[in-house]
Amino acid sequence: MRTFSALVVALLVVTGCSTPAPEEQTPPGMAPRGTQMTTAKPTRQDLTNKVSLSGKVTINPTFGLVSPVAGQVRYLDVKAPDKTPVKPTKVANVFAGGRPTSVEIPAGAIFSGRLADDKANVQAGQPIVSAKHVGYGIVAEIKGEQAYQLSDTLSSVQAQIKNGPGPFPCAVLGTIAALPAGTIPEPPPPVENPAPPSGSSAPPAPPTIGGPQQEKKKQEPSEPTGMRLVCTAPTDVKLINGAESTIEVITEKATNVLVLPVEAVAGGQGKGKVDVMGTGGERVTKDVVLGLTDGKVVQIKSGLTGDETVAVPGPNLPPAPQDAQGGPGK
Repeated sequence: MRTFSALVVALLVVTGCSTPAPEEQTPPGMAPRGTQMTTAKPTRQDLTNKVSLSGKVTINPTFGLVSPVAGQVRYLDVKAPDKTPVKPTKVANVFAGGRPTSVEIPAGAIFSGRLADDKANVQAGQPIVSAKHVGYGIVAEIKGEQAYQLSDTLSSVQAQIKNGPGPFPCAVLGTIAALPAGTIPEPPPPVENPAPPSGSSAPPAPPTIGGPQQEKKKQEPSEPTGMRLVCTAPTDVKLINGAESTIEVITEKATNVLVLPVEAVAGGQGKGKVDVMGTGGERVTKDVVLGLTDGKVVQIKSGLTGDETVAVPGPNLPPAPQDAQGGPGK
């Protein structure tokens, strides 16, 4: 009888110490959603917004030149050079209001094709000429969603070769727009000199245009490209064809601006919300206008004075209303 009683007591003790069912447990190290973990105060600092691209060292990359103004493009006849040009090469004029604006390929590059018809009306910023850089360049392909971020911000570009030199400034060539296939007009047919008079012992004169010498200088038209950024490294940077690289483009800068940790802000695309702590510990949600971010802090353009204390993490935005079919409500 004593043995049975002891067994019952032991069973009750084990039952009382048993752990709750798994569904009742809180994941270790995790607080319930919406729990305030800490607070932060706005601070001021300089902020830089950057876009990183994956690139590769490439020999003789193709790039595009755009029309400087809206008008009618008139191309020049560009001969294939005997050597790498050391001066810019004029390839076209764009006429607007009867006045021409020249288009030149930079030194160190050769003409690679026309991207519009001669005498066509073109828009300012439209690619009209393709050119080929002679030597090494760094080429990064650009996704569609990145194009508008980069279109007007190509003045500050840095490159880093993977397991190689860098970072170093990289000079951008041309535009980032996708290029159609470039075309090069066919040279005029050979013109034979008239035969010498009968009875003359002089041999026929060679053709004045065409012949083997011209065939030797024949240019190949450029192939179409996707959107890409092409830049060149300083001359003292050693490059190896095919080496992978990272290109960093600074898209915008701001000086001495009000910022908060990104964890304290809900929202994006210029609009956000923060929870401001009241004197009694209550949380008051306020709308803020957002600016630049570097991934760690985000600029607060308006909505806060800078004296507030905000909760971290920020507020939970309510889910979108659902209709009867389970989709977003109207």
